[in-house]
Amino acid sequence: MDKPDNLKEILSKNLRENRRKCSLSQEKLAEKAGISTQYLAMIEIARKFPASEVLERLAGAMDIKVYELFLVGHSPREELERLEQSIVANIEQVVRETIQETLTDDCKGKA
Repeated sequence: MDKPDNLKEILSKNLRENRRKCSLSQEKLAEKAGISTQYLAMIEIARKFPASEVLERLAGAMDIKVYELFLVGHSPREELERLEQSIVANIEQVVRETIQETLTDDCKGKA
């Protein structure tokens, strides 16, 4: 997915992702933050940009800091998963090369 390129898009993406991580429906989050479900939906599709007080209530309802709604990039978990994939791929490559070298050396020894 492309990275959002403006604050409304960044907020909408992060708000939606955090809400889902908290297993909250739009209705439940809106209720906890004291806003209407329709207003929350408009924020989540980047049609509205809330006041700072609303941002604070939304973040508080999800037990996160307001700044987390504006982070761009990958979460630490995503970075760790990417690192794990890279390490596994490197290990697999080293194992393949070692096996190939061993087979090649065995063939040379028998010749």
